[in-house]
Amino acid sequence: MDFDLPESATAVREGVRAIAGKYGQDYWDRCDTEKRWPEEVWTELVKGGWHSLAIPEEYGGAGQGLLELAVALESLAAGGAGGAASFMYLLTPAFGGLTITRHGTEEQKRAFLPAIVSGELETCFAITEPDAGSNAIAIGTQARRDGTDLVVSGQKIWISGVERAGFMVLVTRTIPAAEARPRTSGFTVLLVDVKEAVAKGTLTYRPIPKLGTNTVASSMVFLDEVRVPAERVLGEPDQGFAVLWDILNPERILAAAGGVGSGELVLEVACAYARERAPFGTPIGANQGVAFPLARIKAQLELARLMTYKAAWLWDRGRPCGSEANIAKLTAADAAWQAADRAFQTHGGMAYSLEYPVARMFRDARIAKNIPVAEELVLAHIAQHELGLPRSY
Repeated sequence: MDFDLPESATAVREGVRAIAGKYGQDYWDRCDTEKRWPEEVWTELVKGGWHSLAIPEEYGGAGQGLLELAVALESLAAGGAGGAASFMYLLTPAFGGLTITRHGTEEQKRAFLPAIVSGELETCFAITEPDAGSNAIAIGTQARRDGTDLVVSGQKIWISGVERAGFMVLVTRTIPAAEARPRTSGFTVLLVDVKEAVAKGTLTYRPIPKLGTNTVASSMVFLDEVRVPAERVLGEPDQGFAVLWDILNPERILAAAGGVGSGELVLEVACAYARERAPFGTPIGANQGVAFPLARIKAQLELARLMTYKAAWLWDRGRPCGSEANIAKLTAADAAWQAADRAFQTHGGMAYSLEYPVARMFRDARIAKNIPVAEELVLAHIAQHELGLPRSY
């Protein structure tokens, strides 16, 4: 057993931290307030190849793995980005880069991966629907065959980054749920040309006002006879559920990495305040009522980090990692939320002031307990698959 990170991952940590260190909390607060993408940071990540770590070298990437991608995300979050870092590494590096690398044809890889590496192409992912949130089996977006094309109609919700994306990784049904045997058959994953469909008026979207994570918009998406050539099917038609799970597990692992990094950031902010604030002549951090909860959060973050790295390590080796991905996501999201809540309490009334970054971190941390999968469903998965308890849904 070796708990040392490989040199590739430590180099990633140092490189991404160096970029993050150039930008203070004021920068991230401005991006959130102005509801704008952190373009300056993204440009630096692309220029250094830090976003294309898991893309094979033959297509211009670094030829590394999900572990390095997770370390990069964690480092960016801990370096100041907080919750914003997760979207910067999920939308294009994971949903586009990882998915096409694993499931694309050679023609698809050559068409899309170099464009992702160069920064010319960004992607988003569309699965969630108004009537099919966590229950992917129930999605109603349908693709019918018309010659060699597929024609897609339906509605998606909470689709982040569609306004920037050149292509969307879209999960649709090619066999209606009522007819599919088994229930997990009949899914097809498509690469949809967003800009072309928008220009034709067959794809429209409407941003949803949000409580936090405002550095990227999340939208309602409407698809009305969107035409997709057959050569843009990812994986096999009607057999897209395997592709879907190979998207969802990395998504949960990377979300966990973002939670660990965000938790470290907010813990650092809380401890800095606890060392400086001395209303009665002694820093409040000397009080066990302040110090012990912060110490407990540090322990929780270290445990979440270990499980996140283990899940990424397993995925990189093609081994089952569903339970590990879920446990990593559960523990990291909870630790990040506990850190944000305790930072709020540590700052007292000043936490309510927007002059401090605590409010943004507090808002961003809460949603991680619900996405990309609600903690109740994670617990149901663990109960069923790890404890052998009856399925509850």
